[in-house]
Formats: sequence, C-alpha cells, structure tokens
Amino acid sequence: MSNAFFSDLLTSIAERGRTLLRLENAQIDPQTRVSDLVGLCEKLLSGRGEASGTALAREVLDRYAQLDELGRQKFFYLLASDFGPDVARLGAALDVWSREQSDIAATDLHYASEPRRQELLRRLNRAPGGTAALVDMREHLLELRAANPEFKAIDRDLIHLLTSWFNRGFLVLRRINWATPANVLEKIIRYEAVHAIHDWDDLRRRIDPVDRRCYAFFHPAMLDEPLIFVEVALTAEIPGAIQPLLASEREIVPLSKARTAAFYSISNCQQGLNGISFGNFLIKQVVEELRRELPKLETFVTLSPVPGFMRWLGSKGKTLVGADDLPVIESLDDPTWPQDKQFAVRAKTLLEPLAVQYFLEERSSNGRALDSVARFHLGNGARLERIDWLGDTSHKGMLESAGLMVNYLYDLDEIEKNHEAYANQGEIVASSAVRKMLKSGTRGWRSTAPSVKAQT
Repeated sequence: MSNAFFSDLLTSIAERGRTLLRLENAQIDPQTRVSDLVGLCEKLLSGRGEASGTALAREVLDRYAQLDELGRQKFFYLLASDFGPDVARLGAALDVWSREQSDIAATDLHYASEPRRQELLRRLNRAPGGTAALVDMREHLLELRAANPEFKAIDRDLIHLLTSWFNRGFLVLRRINWATPANVLEKIIRYEAVHAIHDWDDLRRRIDPVDRRCYAFFHPAMLDEPLIFVEVALTAEIPGAIQPLLASEREIVPLSKARTAAFYSISNCQQGLNGISFGNFLIKQVVEELRRELPKLETFVTLSPVPGFMRWLGSKGKTLVGADDLPVIESLDDPTWPQDKQFAVRAKTLLEPLAVQYFLEERSSNGRALDSVARFHLGNGARLERIDWLGDTSHKGMLESAGLMVNYLYDLDEIEKNHEAYANQGEIVASSAVRKMLKSGTRGWRSTAPSVKAQT
C-alpha cells in the first residue's frame, strides 16, 4: 500500500475526529489565540481516543500556523514553562531511586524526567502533515532562540525527536533528473545554496547531461520535500574551478573517459533540520551508487567553497603579514582585482600560504577546523587535497574567499582512519602538496594547533 493511501486515510480520520469534537478552522481572536492553543495542547495530552487525538493534533498545528512571530514567541514561552516534567511524578521516582537504585527504578526515573512537551510533540506528529509542520516549527524556534535562552530546552526536545524520526534507516535516496516531477525540481532550484541555479535551462544543464548527476535524500513523511541534495560532475581529472563546470557551452565528458566524480554542491534544504546531519550518509551512499553504475571511476573528490576565508583574512590574517603586504589584503574588497595580472601574481604568493594556515592551523573554540565546510568534509574522513587558486571568480566567491576553492579527497581506503583522527585528536589530514605550501609560506609565526598529518 502506498504512502499516499495512508496519508489520505490519516486525513480522513482527522476530519472525522474534527467533526466529533466540533472543531472548526474558525478565525480566533488574536488576544485569546495562544491561550486557546495551549488549552488544546493540554487536551491533546490528556486524551486517549485515536480519531479525536489525530483531529486535535491537526487543529493545534493549524492554529499554530496562524500565529505571527509574537504569538509564536508566547507559545514557545508557555511550552518552556508549563510543559516540563511532571514535578510530583519526578519527585516520587527520585525517592524510589534513592532507596533502591535498581535498574527498574532508574528506568522509571528516566521516563519521569521526560518533559511533557516531548509527548505533546509525539502526538502532534500523528496528524496528517505533522512531521513537516514540526520541522517548520523548529525553524521558527531557531529564529527566536538566540534572544530567548529559555527556548533551548524546547530545541533539545525537538532535536531528540527529529533525530529519531530522521535517522538513516528512514531516508530514501533518489536520483534527480529531468523526469523528476516539476514540483520537486522547483525546490531544487529554490534550495540550491552554493551555486545559484538561475533558471530551468541552468537546472537542466546540471542534471540532464550524461556526465552530470544529482541525488537527494527524502523522508517517507515528506515525499515531495528533498532534505539534502548533492550535485556531481563526472570528469576526466580533478577539477580546479567551478565556472567551467557550470558553463552553458562546455564539452560533455563521455562516460568512457570519466575517472573522477566531483561533488561540487551540497545543499541542506530544511532549516528546521539544522544540526541533524545527513551529509555524511548522502556522500557515502552516492559513492556506492556511482561505483555500481560506473566501475571505472577512480577518484571521489569535492570542489568546495571557502565561505569564511575573507572574514578571517580581514581580522587575524592581517596580523600575519608585514606592512608591505597589508595593502594587498585591503585591496581584495574590489572583486575585479584578478584583472590586474601583476597584482594577481603578488596576491597568489601571499594568499595561498595564508589559506593553508587558515585550514590547517586555525581552530574554533572547540578545537575543530575554523572553516564550516572543512569541518563537514574532514569529519566525514576526507583529506584536504588541493588549494584551487581563483577556483570561483563569481561575485560571491570573490567576496567570501578571494576566489579560492579547495578539493577534499574521499580516499575510500583511508576514510575511517581519517575520521577517527579528526574526531578524537582534532588531526587534519592533508596532502603533502598542501603541507609544503604552509611550510614555504610561514613567516615566523608559531602554531599551537593540533597536529596535521600529511598523506601522499
């Protein structure tokens, strides 16, 4: 039986329950909207009927969707303050644990400590479209969390549940091509976050030619909503620039000559799922799909942006250069500087070693790579393979990274070892070519970062 059948059945149950409870989608007085919504949440938690519960869940989500930002803020505040653990139950369980300290008492204490809002969220998920609505709810929560620290408890509960609901066992990998339904293709255009897709012709150039692939993860509860997708170019060699890959007039690589799969764009589609990683599963499964289809592929590599380099260069990077070189860094704000060939040569000599310093020796507060894209690929077991000078000369690329791109190599024999080294010791694995650039460009500054391991 199809998912569509179950979705229709669930909707039918919800509508019948709505009739039984005499619930209507009437407009609610804004002054009482949040208090009435919280009352429905309490009713949903106390009820036991399947049809009425499904209807109540749908009604709660419908009314939540009508709230403006201030209404959502009030609703989240009440979720945080009024839907925590049952204090009496928790106290009783704690007393039993203090006396007995048995496995059963520990289990009872665990369940008693669970906030009531977790069960509320589980019941809301039973509604037709409930999963997608809760993902949207978390997106709203993330927008408000920084200014409302008390909302972090709600976010932890949502992360706990969403991580379970969106674990790898539920995700479905689908290839995106020109035969994919138009509503999904429209979302691919909208969600592309690395290299903007300008129109339908641009999309077709990325997914239709024989040397292009696109894959996305979907969830059974959100069949038409891609969660994350990756765009792949099949090439003869490791690419060093993005513009030739995306050019409208380019030479298509015959599959007989393709030896490299280059992952040049990975886009997360659902802001409400931030912090719930699918990317590592996506890359590994796409590699397996490509190896089955094209056994002659030898190299799996990314062509990745460096979104934080110019920001770092404008702050700490300036302190690492002499007075004579400082004007070069200050001139990079003009994205047309590559047109001055003499200046570009000087900039390359200065920036490439600084880029390697940025990747290999700069660290975040928790000891990880400073660059967000680097953290993702290094954490998945890739190694920093190559710095690509002027790999992205788009306006965005020049402003974010002075045009730099990098290749992360997924060596299938080394992935697990590299992952463990990065996860446990913060060790960044880099090719010997990258390491030599750091050594040749250091100007006496001294590193306190974790070790960097070279691979050839």
